[in-house]
Amino acid sequence: MDRPIEKKSFIRRYALYIAAAVAVVALLTWIVFGSTASTMTVERADVTVSDVTRGKFDDYVRLNGQVVPIQVVQISPEEGGIVREKVVEEGTRVKKGDVILRLSNSNLDLQILNAEAELAEKQNLLRNTQVAMQQDRLNNRTEEATLDMDCNRKLRAFQQNSRLYKEKLISKEVYLQSREDYNLAQRKQRLIGQRLKQDSVYRHVQMAQMEDNLQNMRKNVLLVRERKNKLEVRSAIDGELGLLDVELGQNIQAGQNIGQINDLSDFKIEAKIDEHYIDRVRPGLIATITRDGKQYQLRVRKVYPEVRDGSFRTDFVFVSSRPAQMRSGQTYYVELALGKSSQATLIPRGTFFQTTGGNWIYVLDRSGKKAYRRSISIARQNPQYYEVTEGLEPGEKVITSGYEAFKDNEVLILKK
Repeated sequence: MDRPIEKKSFIRRYALYIAAAVAVVALLTWIVFGSTASTMTVERADVTVSDVTRGKFDDYVRLNGQVVPIQVVQISPEEGGIVREKVVEEGTRVKKGDVILRLSNSNLDLQILNAEAELAEKQNLLRNTQVAMQQDRLNNRTEEATLDMDCNRKLRAFQQNSRLYKEKLISKEVYLQSREDYNLAQRKQRLIGQRLKQDSVYRHVQMAQMEDNLQNMRKNVLLVRERKNKLEVRSAIDGELGLLDVELGQNIQAGQNIGQINDLSDFKIEAKIDEHYIDRVRPGLIATITRDGKQYQLRVRKVYPEVRDGSFRTDFVFVSSRPAQMRSGQTYYVELALGKSSQATLIPRGTFFQTTGGNWIYVLDRSGKKAYRRSISIARQNPQYYEVTEGLEPGEKVITSGYEAFKDNEVLILKK
């Protein structure tokens, strides 16, 4: 029992020293083997060494912008047809309403003839109906006058027979027949009056409907004739005919895009911006361009939300004056301000960013003979600098050239 107790006491006494010895051996093994595996020797002349500085960071981005007309109007004929004549050529200045193309459409001509023939037929039908109604109206009035006269006669006969019957000069049957004849004449008179009234209302409604139909047909003929006028394709604005993609004899469909007219009353600048900035670019931001030593101010007019090939499109317009002799297609360097300037820790832009994404960088030690990999944090960037928010201090030196050849090495040995 005494010996096991002494053995445990020995292990407890030297356990700390044993652990320390194991740690020292592991450290030496890492230094000898591990550090060598993650070290690479490079020529100092093959890398770009830059200083970490403290200075003013201007929050802007530089873009390649292209001058385009302030407005482009597409040419699309409202009526299809065959190109019969090209009145103006590309590059010609046109006024609003000027004829650009003349088309021909035989089907439309046939539609006009059919519409006019149908209108003439309806007009004849209306006239015939009016004549028939007028004749019916006269016949009805004649019938009404005849019934009125018959009723008056029956009334006189009834009144005479009534007096004769009182004097007992005629039989009761004759008296009753005269009264019945008079009552029948009155009923006929009332019935013919109701019928004439109904006929008058019906004729009025029928005539109104026919007039409406005829008026609609007249409008239809006018619309068809106006369609023929649209075979002349005209300019919608004052401007320059920039494109006219048609040939004589070509069959053009209604609504087909055949060209465009450029509004040269003003210009705008189109630029593509890297999708990295899509959350920061908004209408109203101010930008500048420089031409002939003079600076001109621009404003973001429109930001297109669609991203294509890693960039999105933005339109800029001039705030006040613009350079003289501007031409469509010219290229300008646009500097777009994204925010206010501020003091920050800066490193020059370099191709290292393409490999690291701004998450780490090689930092030189004080001797300048070794560079160690270090994690950093980059916030904003402009065409000259990156803004570093964590990991670097002013006065340090970093490698800003490409890292493709360094692979995953932790330490670089710089050889002169």
